[in-house]
Amino acid sequence: MARSTNELLAADTGMGAVTLRVGNLDAMIAYYRDAVTLTLLSHEGSVAVLGRGTTPIVILQHAPELASPEPRAAGLFHTAILFDTQAQLAAAVYSVATKHPGTFTGSADHLVSEAFYFTDPEGNGIELYWDRQRTAWSWTHGSIEMATLYLDPNAFINEHLTEQGQTDPSFGHAVVGHVHLSVGDVASARAFYVDQLGFESTAEMGNSALFVSAGGYHHHMAMNTWNSSGAGKRRLALGLGQVDIVVPSSDDLGALGERMSHYGVGTRHDGQTLSFDDPWSNLIRVRTA
Repeated sequence: MARSTNELLAADTGMGAVTLRVGNLDAMIAYYRDAVTLTLLSHEGSVAVLGRGTTPIVILQHAPELASPEPRAAGLFHTAILFDTQAQLAAAVYSVATKHPGTFTGSADHLVSEAFYFTDPEGNGIELYWDRQRTAWSWTHGSIEMATLYLDPNAFINEHLTEQGQTDPSFGHAVVGHVHLSVGDVASARAFYVDQLGFESTAEMGNSALFVSAGGYHHHMAMNTWNSSGAGKRRLALGLGQVDIVVPSSDDLGALGERMSHYGVGTRHDGQTLSFDDPWSNLIRVRTA
């Protein structure tokens, strides 16, 4: 049964920056700047913002007093950074592989995209990826067809790395394409992110993973239980601090606020942003473009 538009996030909703609480701010700035090839946009006191152009992608908050998260806790699975072209992606992958080869954890062709995975020095997952054209995506009965096929990282770099990519790896545009969370159970994730927040489900992997999006994207967010099945609310710890979602207009923000209130979700509204916690105390902040 189709859902009405007032039950859904606007079609051109997207993701904003991911905020991480970090123990060693200097080391983490260096990793995201020098290896991942983001630009340091600002650094004021205990907060550093990295991104591309004027677009923040990762916000690092220095919190050395906090402990590392518990091994099977809910929180961040990975921040996925989307590049416009294979050449830009190859430049970033080559940079990380050259400067921090030990942080590479895998690669895959997902049919809709080509992706490379890393873990930053404090254990936060990162995906660097490029999307195929939407006309090449396949949908069956409302679900996007995705897979995990072998993708040779060396062959990808050899084919797509340009001279510019070697000398200036931070060229081109990039954004947060999607955010993947570790959660305690998929049923609660679906109830919150689909039924209440207003994403549409695009794919499911049994009771272990859910992929959701706005406007027919393959996924803006995903939630899995692969490392966190049964996890309860998070305690304050290093790692994920906040996930930003960007909606087109103040009307969209207002409609979301009304919807969350209808479902009894506690929200904080400062006039420009709407903030609330998901069932595992992951902080979600929604703002206008």
